[in-house]
Amino acid sequence: MVVSQLAFAQMSDLTQPEVVITHESDLDGFVSGHLLRRLANHLFNQDTKLQAWNYTNFEKRPLRENCAWVCDLNFCKRMDLENWMVVDHHQTDHKPENAKLILDHSKSASLLCYELCKEHGLGNDKLDRLVHYTNVGDLYLTDDPDFTEAIDYGSLIKQYLFWNMAKLIDGNLEGLIDHPLLKVIKTRREIENPLGFDYAKSSLTEISDTVAMIESPVGDTNAIVHRVLEEKVTSHPVILTASTFNRSVSVSLRSRDGEALPISKLLQGGGHPNACGATLPKTIQRIPDAVNYLKKTLNPQPGGDGINNLGDLLDA
Repeated sequence: MVVSQLAFAQMSDLTQPEVVITHESDLDGFVSGHLLRRLANHLFNQDTKLQAWNYTNFEKRPLRENCAWVCDLNFCKRMDLENWMVVDHHQTDHKPENAKLILDHSKSASLLCYELCKEHGLGNDKLDRLVHYTNVGDLYLTDDPDFTEAIDYGSLIKQYLFWNMAKLIDGNLEGLIDHPLLKVIKTRREIENPLGFDYAKSSLTEISDTVAMIESPVGDTNAIVHRVLEEKVTSHPVILTASTFNRSVSVSLRSRDGEALPISKLLQGGGHPNACGATLPKTIQRIPDAVNYLKKTLNPQPGGDGINNLGDLLDA
């Protein structure tokens, strides 16, 4: 069943989780996972295991626990288990029958978990600030005055990785606020991002009338993509980047007016209107192959499969 934040917070049948499972690859997974773990430790007075997975490996993970709390991982049928609780904000086609699902597409997983924590007296000023940054960065709220700082906080996980940062803060999530490594992030942003931006402009590849792909060997990709869109370097409303991991290719899409999500759905992905992504078929293992696949998928021949332009997709 889907339950509201307040309703779930007041439920008396909250089951002690054997593990908290979260998304490994970004700040939202990091913060939401640590928040749920803190809540479980508070409610049950016992240390709770925390696991973090990327999407590809989580799909292969057996779900054997009698009870687990999951956050920032797309809710799907196999997660619909009795005594399981899922806190998420991504699109899903599955309606829960057994699990408790807290779902709100307009909020990050961290904000949803933090609202739950605050119902149990676990809020404070530093967490208010951290969750705000996480929400702004994860939802790609480019008009927020704290957007640049939010991207810097997100870079802590992107550049130093989940478990390295987890060791450094040792359970003290508030320790991320004004962390010394942010000075390094800021310096890299000021030096590397302009170099990356210049390279991205020169390496732009047209995928379709709607989508352009960029790459950059240095700098924060999200910040560079944001500048490409902000300065209207290209007339393409959607900017795509691609990365490889464990012989698979994932793409990230960004836009300013909601054009990215329909493209992501066409690629069997999902996310938010202006910040979303997809994992390409397993047969696509290299970036050049991904470029060919994307061009074919987003520029179908007459009578073939696919979408000819963004208008067709938005009207579908």
